[in-house]
Amino acid sequence: MTDPLTRPRRKDPLKKTREPLLPQGVRSRTAHGLTAAAAEGRFALQVCADCGATLYPPRDACPRCLSARVPFREVSAGGVVLAGTTIRTSIDVYFRERTPWRIGTVAMDCGPSVVAHLHGDVTEGDRVRMTLRLDKSGHAVTLAMPEQATEHQEDDVQLRELTCDPKFRRVLITDARNATGQAMAQAMATAGAAIIVAGIADAWKPWPGEAALRAIPGVEIVALDLTDSRSVADVAGEIGHRVDILVNTTEHPRVGGIIGRHGLTIAREEIDIRYFGLLRLAQQFGPPMRARGADGANAAAAFVNLLSVHALANWPLYGAFSAAEAACLSAAQALRAELRGGGVKVLNIFTGPLDNEWFQSVPPPKVAPAALAAATVEALRNGIEDAYVGDIAQDIRARLDVQPKALERELEA
Repeated sequence: MTDPLTRPRRKDPLKKTREPLLPQGVRSRTAHGLTAAAAEGRFALQVCADCGATLYPPRDACPRCLSARVPFREVSAGGVVLAGTTIRTSIDVYFRERTPWRIGTVAMDCGPSVVAHLHGDVTEGDRVRMTLRLDKSGHAVTLAMPEQATEHQEDDVQLRELTCDPKFRRVLITDARNATGQAMAQAMATAGAAIIVAGIADAWKPWPGEAALRAIPGVEIVALDLTDSRSVADVAGEIGHRVDILVNTTEHPRVGGIIGRHGLTIAREEIDIRYFGLLRLAQQFGPPMRARGADGANAAAAFVNLLSVHALANWPLYGAFSAAEAACLSAAQALRAELRGGGVKVLNIFTGPLDNEWFQSVPPPKVAPAALAAATVEALRNGIEDAYVGDIAQDIRARLDVQPKALERELEA
């Protein structure tokens, strides 16, 4: 049985910060199909389109019939642990610092046998549920989880190494003036975050929900304005060394396309608040988070961006806003590559229209702030990189894979 996690002690300032190390990260181009599935929290293996064999490890051709048609498909994740062992020493510098580490062989219901990491509540002969997780190097690994949830399951040491569970971590929410930021603070507190720092621009102005926000256990309010480089630098200087999870909840959706607007004032605001705001956060908080990516119980874990799904497919009704979101997505991908060296994940949460005043005229379905916050916590617990929240976001994601040009035409309407 997994021992319950205890709140880590405050780090001794005289103690050296452990240098970030990554597990072996070389993968073939074909094997990145596993990475794509793990990034979205799916379990997918190659399945031969001709003979139906399920393949593992990834190959360029089916070993049974030599067919080259071996796409990745979601398969049954059940299996039985055939054998397990505990590694107590390793020549790999990453695992040397993390031993003991459990691995084993799992006979999967869908066919192949897989060498996988083993959850602490799994023993030989047990039925397990296989999952794909992203390790610190950003590549997919297999992890055998108990078939039925166990007490304190999420506190397993090896599982936490592969995820970003907010429990006992310190969280910065960049904009808690809006409903999304306030819902995020409540969700993080419910998830067990140790400290929640809530950023408020123009903190001297009253705002709706202020009393409820201040009443959340563990919340600290700071003055943070993402349009002011000095403000971001000052906050980073005060708390940048202790932020484990940063959640960028800043919003600025404005209706309007490109040629229908007069002047660039609104567009500048969208770019300054969303795109330049993200760059300011990355430049000030990115370096200390990357340096603390392997600092034991006090390690930085994740940089979270809340993005409109129309960063992937422009919505002409909100055309300029969609373009700004696309710029944020591109910047987030660059940030992901830069933070990878510290083992810090960059998580993009894509959502459709939110249930707020800026999308008042948009018909349902819309995403409630509380639902978005809950989905963010779940994505952190699963250690994924891309999550799609709400019916519209999931529909657009699916249709982009099938017929993107048809989606473009339909969004015009």
